[in-house]
Amino acid sequence: MDEISLEMGQWVLDHARRAGASAAEVMMISAESLSAGVRLGEVEKLKSSRERRLGIRVFTGQSAATASTAELERASLQRFIADTVELARLTAADPYAGLPDPALHPHTLPDLDLADHSHGVIAAEQALKIARAAEAAAIASDARIKNSEGSGFDSGVHELIFMNSQGFSGRFTATSFSLSTVVIAEADGAMQRDYWYSANRHFEKLEPPETVGIRAAQRALRRLGARKIKTTSAPVVFDPDMAAGLIRVLAGAASGPALYKRASFLLDRLGHQVMSPQASIIDDGTIPGLLGSRPFDGEGLPTRRKALVEKGVLCSYLLDCYSARKLAMKPTGNASRGLGDSPGVSPHNLYLEPGPYTPEQIIGSVRNGLYVTELIGFGVNSVTGDYSRGASGIWIKDGMLAYPVEEITIAGNLKEMYKAIEMIGNDLVWRSSIVSPTIKIAEMTIAGS
Repeated sequence: MDEISLEMGQWVLDHARRAGASAAEVMMISAESLSAGVRLGEVEKLKSSRERRLGIRVFTGQSAATASTAELERASLQRFIADTVELARLTAADPYAGLPDPALHPHTLPDLDLADHSHGVIAAEQALKIARAAEAAAIASDARIKNSEGSGFDSGVHELIFMNSQGFSGRFTATSFSLSTVVIAEADGAMQRDYWYSANRHFEKLEPPETVGIRAAQRALRRLGARKIKTTSAPVVFDPDMAAGLIRVLAGAASGPALYKRASFLLDRLGHQVMSPQASIIDDGTIPGLLGSRPFDGEGLPTRRKALVEKGVLCSYLLDCYSARKLAMKPTGNASRGLGDSPGVSPHNLYLEPGPYTPEQIIGSVRNGLYVTELIGFGVNSVTGDYSRGASGIWIKDGMLAYPVEEITIAGNLKEMYKAIEMIGNDLVWRSSIVSPTIKIAEMTIAGS
């Protein structure tokens, strides 16, 4: 991998000062990846990339500008830095802009096991073999799997260095691996598609390709024969992937930008009951080996474990330095950013703490209701909490999964839905950075035919 260094970062910061910046940050990334895709056994995609990029944010007083470049020759960088400082001079001052309080920077950084030192970028031949194995397992599992939308395997490694003019410097290397398969089942002239995937920072912790393929096939097959239903009100059980979407929406409403723009149904709700007392939501960027873990955030502040919601009570917002200043609060280490962007806000590893129930017990508690396996569109009003989304899934009858359903809409208000969480599953699995176990909401409107 091409070399980026602390020495290069310090050189950039020094030149930003010489060009007239009162403060500056630099972020450098060196990355390599390979993406392989097959469809019906034939190579459909094979893409390799390797890049080095550098991004800066410079301040002239409380005016700021950001920019990024792939030109890392020193002569080109000098012009790039000078141009960015000039942009800052032309930008209106913002009283809330600036680097973090220097006292908030960590003195040491934890090793969070973010890199698989036994496996870097997986070679193209092996990547294609893995993708083919997943697709082949899906097709071989049942004669009703008639077609495939493809199977893909991605791997990558990147090194990130972040430094600022008040002395913070940090670096880490991370790897990622993912495998996904999408197949089409057909019976009686009707077709249904579904997918499955596995992702991890460590290659050996991925689900076997055969498992991914067979799970994709099973999910597609269980949708065959889907029916429409009449409009009703009933309990709704969200499978883990769909439940994670509800957690993601809450995190968005609890983020600084939504709050200072007064575009959140969680405005002024700190210390109030916003969910069922059974529910606790944690954000933790320090869990070793997870996809959302990192030793510092996008402004060089330490990541940490925090309860966003504890036993139903909203305990914390998610804040970068800018939103914290606007809200007269303290940053929470949740700044996120791209190379050429100002910091925004995002969670790290966000999860609903598991409950005591198996998915079977949750489904078994429902006499008539819906088990949601897919949501369509994004009908969420972040100001009011109104929620309405297209859905498909499986109808629950007498505590059993009875038959697939489609072309329905589920609706409610998040402020009521979160409080109406009756049961939380014990089936939490980390396949992304925002996860949840199965959950049951006492009642929602289910609109059908």
